[in-house]
This record gives sequence, C-alpha cells and structure tokens, in this order.
Amino acid sequence: MTNLADLTAVALVAAYRKKELSAVQVTEAVLTRITAFEPHLHALYALDPEAARAASRASEARWLRGEPAGPLDGVPITIKENIATQGTPVPLGTAATELRNAPADAPPAARVRESGAVILAKTTMPDYGMLSSGLSSFHPLTRNPWNLSRNPGGSSAGAAAAAASGYGPLHLGTDIGGSIRLPAGWCGVVGIKPSFGRVPIDPPYLGRVAGPITRTVADTALLMAVISKPDQRDYMSLPPSEIPWQQLDRDLKGIRLGLLLDIGVGLPVEAEVRAAVTEAARAFEKAGAIVEPMQPFLTRTMLDGLDRFWRMRAFSDLSQLPVSRRERVLPFIRAWAEAGSQCSGLELFQAFSQTFEIAKAAIAASQGFDFILSPTAPLPAFAAELPSPTNDPDRPFEHIAFTVPFNMSGQPAISLNCGYTAEGLPIGLQIVGRRFDDLGVLQMARAYEQLRPAQRPWPVPGSLPEHAPRVG
Repeated sequence: MTNLADLTAVALVAAYRKKELSAVQVTEAVLTRITAFEPHLHALYALDPEAARAASRASEARWLRGEPAGPLDGVPITIKENIATQGTPVPLGTAATELRNAPADAPPAARVRESGAVILAKTTMPDYGMLSSGLSSFHPLTRNPWNLSRNPGGSSAGAAAAAASGYGPLHLGTDIGGSIRLPAGWCGVVGIKPSFGRVPIDPPYLGRVAGPITRTVADTALLMAVISKPDQRDYMSLPPSEIPWQQLDRDLKGIRLGLLLDIGVGLPVEAEVRAAVTEAARAFEKAGAIVEPMQPFLTRTMLDGLDRFWRMRAFSDLSQLPVSRRERVLPFIRAWAEAGSQCSGLELFQAFSQTFEIAKAAIAASQGFDFILSPTAPLPAFAAELPSPTNDPDRPFEHIAFTVPFNMSGQPAISLNCGYTAEGLPIGLQIVGRRFDDLGVLQMARAYEQLRPAQRPWPVPGSLPEHAPRVG
C-alpha cells in the first residue's frame, strides 16, 4: 500500500473530496517521513509541526463541511526560504543576514495559503541563491536523497531534496539561472521555470521566477493554476490569463523538436547524460514528433558577460554590509563577488548588455521549433560538499549553460527525469517552449512521462548509501 506521504496532490484532493482521507492523516504521515529522513538530508528550515497540524485540522473541517478553501486545501507543501512567509525570518541562505520576521507572505506563499495548503516548513538554499549547491553559511549542508555523498543542486536545494524524499507532494522554488531545473534534474523530480512574469513574485528581478517542484507533471500543473494568479506587487508580471492547466493531453504527431546537445560553451555533456537525452528524443520521434539537431548558440562572451554583471551586482550588495557580517558569507561567494570590484562603468554596461544578447540568441535559436530538448545539466549530481562542479569562483557558471539562456529569454522550461547513471543518479531532460507557452511545456512533459521507461522506486531510508546511519 502506498504511504500517504507519497500520494500525489491530485490523488489527495480526490480522496479528500470523497472523504476517504483527511489532511490530518496525511500531515502526520509526512511529518513521520520528515522525522526519519531529515537528520540525513537537512532539507528544511523553520519546520513547524504544530502549525501544520493546526492547518490540517482546519482543512479537515472545511472538507467535512464541503467547503474547501481552494484547489490545494489540505495538501502539504514546503516553500523555499527566500519566498517570504509571514512571521518567519528570510535568511537568504546566508549567515550574514540579520534575522527579522517577514511582515507578509510573498505572492506565491499568499496564493497557496489562501488555497488551504498545509505549509510544513521552508526549504534550504545556498548564500543569496547564487550557487547550484546545497552548501550554505546559514543552513546545514543539504544532501541528495539518491546518494548522500552527492549534491541536490541549487539554489532550490531543499525543495528538490524534499520532493524526492516524499516530504509531501508540493514544493515551491525560485529560479534565475537554473535554480529550479538543476536540482530537479539531479534529484529526479519535475521542476518548471515558468515564463518570466507568469507567477507573480516579490521582489521581481530580471530573469527571476518562482515555480513548482513536484514528482509528477499533473501536480506541477495543479500548483501552477494557483500560484499564477495575479498580485499587484509584481510590477513585471504578465497580464492575468485563463489557462486550462489541467488539459495535459497532446498529440505529438508533427510537433517539431530541436535536439540541443551542444550549447557552445561550458562543461561538455557527459556520455551517460548525452545517451539518456538522445534516447528521450528517440521516444518522442517514435511517437510522431519530428526531431532535428540544433546548432550551438551560447558564446563565451555571453556567459562571461552575465557572470561579470552578476558579480558586480553581488559585490554591490556585499559592500553595503558591515565587515563583521560580510565575513560570514560563504568564502566561495565572497571570492566570486569581490572579483567584480574592479569593474568599470563601461565594463558593467557591456556585461549587462550580454543578458540581452543571450535572450536574442535563445529566441533566434528557437525559431522553427515548437519545443527544444536538451540536458538539464551536462553532468550528474556532484560531490555534496562542493559549491559548484568546478569548485572554482573564476569559473562558476560552466554547468548552467543549458538553463540560464531561457531565464534571460523568458521562455518556459521544465526538467524531468529521463534516466539514471551507472551509479543510480538521476539524469534530467529539459524541455523548453516558446515564450508564454507554459501549458505546451507541461503537455510535452506529461507526454514524456507516459513514453519513458518505468522509473526506479523513490529513495527510502533502507536504500540510503551504506555510509549513512540507517533509520526506520
């Protein structure tokens, strides 16, 4: 029998409606799962079991009255710690932050709370969200549940680890260069970066989005329907749009897919990753899609320009901190940011201009295709203790070349599992759509869920690596 902690959000809502389950039962099952796994994973921040239990009791009462608050009523959820929730400090992953309770829910948190979701906890992230890693100067090291010696990725590190571990079905992350898709790929779950502006967020910033991390595409669609509702605080958000999020069926015949295995810069795609993504493309082709190879479009000048601009932005933020607080920032992040301190105004402008060159190149490369298939990352999950695969602040973005262009272009992109390495590590397939075609991306991901081979069982305490203490 399936553990209640492993049920999908769609299944839970259906069971609540039929009064076959209650949110109280499900919340207790998830809290039991967290008790067993969390000493090994360290995926959570500000876990509040009593608040979750109170919310589950309130949900149970609403369902018994036949008056659910919304589509997520009673469904457990975690929220990345940089998405403010009222009354909880927002450390931004760094020990340099002065902790103050957030005065209000940020837009995505407000939407899920209004919908009746049971907020369990916040999830971990690295310093300022500027690493694809579970390493942080504030949070304990977050590990990958498939192998505790490996990294879950980041910056939505805890969210992806929690999703793979069954800390409930729904998890909210953020993404400015791959921070939802990279950890989703390395943890074998579904993570979508919506079109820029589709999900209101506060504070908004160029390329920054919030989105779901789940185990299934249907659960992702369910959460997107809630968090994409308007919020006036995001002055960069898209106009409200009626999107039939649950209409996930799509005929693949004649759909044109670009297969992107070399983007032009960054770490080379490892053989096992290339093979898994190529096999996914073949599955689409057998189902009637037209698959054509794509040419590289990202250049060293573009990626280095983005790096230089973000360094200067980070240096500007760090330079405003008192020395005592600045010294608490993760050394890798400090070294990376301080390298931007000598950037001239002209160099800064030229670096910032590369964000638009990236966007232009990504949009141009997408022409002629309905969707793009690529690796989410060029390599599987790396060592848990490292801030990045290169462990080099002079080469920090070599692993995000397949994800970051679509932040700059605003295109929707999703990652889901397409295979495993010989060591049993998940491999992420990225599916990118045209601007604003979030539903199309979800439909393609759902189609691939049905095409791909059977997935391996989710990690459970007895299957964690031998060097980890056994629990349960």
